[in-house]
Amino acid sequence: MFGCCECSCLPAIRYYGVGQPQGQPLQTPYSLLSGVGGMLGASLFRIFLGGIHNYSQIHALDFSEGMLNYAHKKNVKYYASNVNIISEDVLKNQLPSNHFDVLVCSFGLKTFNNEQLHILAKEVKRILKPNGRFSFIEISQPANTLLNALYGFYIGNLIPILGKLLLGNPEQYKMLWTYTKKFKNAQKAQKIFEEKGLESNYQSYFFGCATGFTGIKSAG
Repeated sequence: MFGCCECSCLPAIRYYGVGQPQGQPLQTPYSLLSGVGGMLGASLFRIFLGGIHNYSQIHALDFSEGMLNYAHKKNVKYYASNVNIISEDVLKNQLPSNHFDVLVCSFGLKTFNNEQLHILAKEVKRILKPNGRFSFIEISQPANTLLNALYGFYIGNLIPILGKLLLGNPEQYKMLWTYTKKFKNAQKAQKIFEEKGLESNYQSYFFGCATGFTGIKSAG
């Protein structure tokens, strides 16, 4: 459920991998809340580790023992153990301040309550370097009634079956649509991040089936 995916990583990849300002080396890209979802994004982690591996690092963080065990296996299989996997709760972490250039998270927002979102935004601001970039994406409720019904059936009924077939454990997927209906979209989270002084832009994907925001920690 937590991790780095193509949609949330692309803004960071475009900024650091393509249009890197003044040829300055990338110091420590950071993947936040990366569990099974992140480690499955093999091609994207390889962009960082392969394309700019001389001066980049990937750190994947999660607190779920099951997710971490799966991530360690993927780390060996896909990344030659080059990803630094960290077992910590992002809301109560010991990560260094002003340290990371890039922070990405996908499918990790919907389970946070209002208080936790405020803590998360505060931590993102703390651990990012000045001018560091962040990107979040989350499963959301589309506004279209028909699409919402079809998408709800897919997330609520088919995804748990796929989870059982692929991972042997559907339990962690059964609550996806329940959390999604309560979460609705990423607008509230984006506003909280802006309240903490983090500049951001709200984005909608796939007709509202996913929403998110990207932004920057200003140097001022």
